[in-house]
Amino acid sequence: MPNGYHQHNGKNLLQQAELAVESAIDINDLDQIRVKYLGKKGALTLELKNLSKLPIEERPIVGEQINKCKKKLLDIISSKKIILEKVEIENKIKGSEVDVTLPGRSWGLGTIHPITRTLRRISSIFEQAGYKIETGPEIETEYYNFTALNIGDDHPARNMHDTFYIDAKALLRTHTSPVQIRSLENHGAPIKIVAPGRVYRCDSDLTHTPMFNQIEVLKIDKNINFSNLKSFIFQFLSSFFEREVELRFRPSYFPFTEPSAEVDVLSESGKWLEILGCGMVHPNVLKNVNIDPENYTGFALGLGVERLAMLRYGISDLRLFFENNIDFLKQF
Repeated sequence: MPNGYHQHNGKNLLQQAELAVESAIDINDLDQIRVKYLGKKGALTLELKNLSKLPIEERPIVGEQINKCKKKLLDIISSKKIILEKVEIENKIKGSEVDVTLPGRSWGLGTIHPITRTLRRISSIFEQAGYKIETGPEIETEYYNFTALNIGDDHPARNMHDTFYIDAKALLRTHTSPVQIRSLENHGAPIKIVAPGRVYRCDSDLTHTPMFNQIEVLKIDKNINFSNLKSFIFQFLSSFFEREVELRFRPSYFPFTEPSAEVDVLSESGKWLEILGCGMVHPNVLKNVNIDPENYTGFALGLGVERLAMLRYGISDLRLFFENNIDFLKQF
């Protein structure tokens, strides 16, 4: 077979294939055309197999021509496939009951809960002041929750209407003060710690919940006095509220501090709001952890995270923080 025959035959096959591709109505039709010309028994494939019947010097030239035809046909098929796929998708959309022009359903990213946000803010302020974060178990013994903190056997806080008892020996801690005792036992004095965590009490109303978050601060060292405590509280609250606060200290009573005080802050609306309790660590508490109160003194304070969050964000009902109302939480 002369070279001219193969060249002419290859072009004819390519023209036939191009017309077939152009008239293809769907992907399946197009695939059948591909197999007809480019498959194992396809027309152009057979042309390549027939090269062995040509003179040796003609084979490279004819083979190159056939391969060019195959490549061109592959490009034509690929372009046609893109067009047919687009048409197929459009037909599916038209026949579907789903309106794809509607905006998609978006799943909003979660955000930090306002209580967690407040807790982290408070902890960060104390850490920057050199205080170490300490944690402890939420299920405590009466010794760590009461006795070691100078809370007598007949104190009302030990009653079941104030405390959640698990059994005769275990209870849900009513404050994070047990962390202070455990830390003093483990590290001794001097010490500067912050104890954040959940605490539990039998109480529920607009400003109290059975479970809430508390942060307690403890500093034990030599020559610590009440002036150090007042200065510390002023610096902390001014930093938290991002303004120079005005404070009022009222005498109070806590078994584990002496003297003790309740602290009020003057709100921007001009009202005094109770914000925390504090005092100088009671000598009996220091003795219970083998620290000599003649050599060391210290201060402690405890505050409710929810109370500070309410003041910071202007929330009047504490229970809103725990009702998982998405519209409410989105505000933060």
